[in-house]
Amino acid sequence: MNFDYKRMLKFERNVGEKEKKARMAGGALLILISIFTAKIILLILGLVLVGTGYSGWCPAYSGFGKSSCDSSEGHKQD
Repeated sequence: MNFDYKRMLKFERNVGEKEKKARMAGGALLILISIFTAKIILLILGLVLVGTGYSGWCPAYSGFGKSSCDSSEGHKQD
């Protein structure tokens, strides 16, 4: 399994609706925990999860050619 940097630059939507909700919830939880524990790494991870959940695009998924979008959701971001 190779990582393709060129595919990563296309910014194609590759995060499905169910996973978007899970990323947003998990990211918000990590941000909340980081506030109380003062752990910067949890804050960064939470922000990344919220960002990828909001945008619908994950750079790691793009690089590895993965997608959690259903066929009815499409792959291009408008």
